[in-house]
Amino acid sequence: MVALLSIALLPLVLFGCSSLRRPVASKTRPTSGSIGSFADRGVASWYGGEFHGRRTASGERYDQNGLTAAHRTLPFGTRLSVTNLANGLSIVVKVNDRGPFAKDRILDLSYGAAKAIGLVGPGTGVVQLALVDGPPHYTVQVGAFSLSSHANELHDRLQGTFPEVFVRSDGTWYRVQIGTFGEREQAEEMRRELAAFGMSALVIAAQ
Repeated sequence: MVALLSIALLPLVLFGCSSLRRPVASKTRPTSGSIGSFADRGVASWYGGEFHGRRTASGERYDQNGLTAAHRTLPFGTRLSVTNLANGLSIVVKVNDRGPFAKDRILDLSYGAAKAIGLVGPGTGVVQLALVDGPPHYTVQVGAFSLSSHANELHDRLQGTFPEVFVRSDGTWYRVQIGTFGEREQAEEMRRELAAFGMSALVIAAQ
């Protein structure tokens, strides 16, 4: 199910459409997962039943029994290790909401996550946060070849119009891909742009 692109048509397609290509900067925004070696310590709280089933800021529905959290700035999909410093209990949660809105707190845990580390009774507690991993990234694949020469030829033809293009190999396939995006919709926007140029492509998870 890889997208195969007709190399023979590329010169005509790119020549006719290159004037429509917007500046690279508008397509290569920093990925929302660029959070480095994040760590933090501070007061966490939790929220529960009154929000159960409602949409979170990420678009997911809040599950009070899930292992999730609200953070003011970390990208949605980021996984954090949360340790209750009062008892040493830890849990891994996924950031899928925004908050907390109280200035003296750094994290709002779901009821399920707070219960797992003994935070439900006290209501709040000092926690240590550590990054487990960031959110998924996406790329747009325009071709996959068993021969590196074919992939390199496609890469060279695309590079003038799409400087973000690169070749990724797993030793068997040589995949021609464009860009790395922190949100799927950014990758879909690139795919639609390629489609407008007459090129077949698909959005996949970046390795």
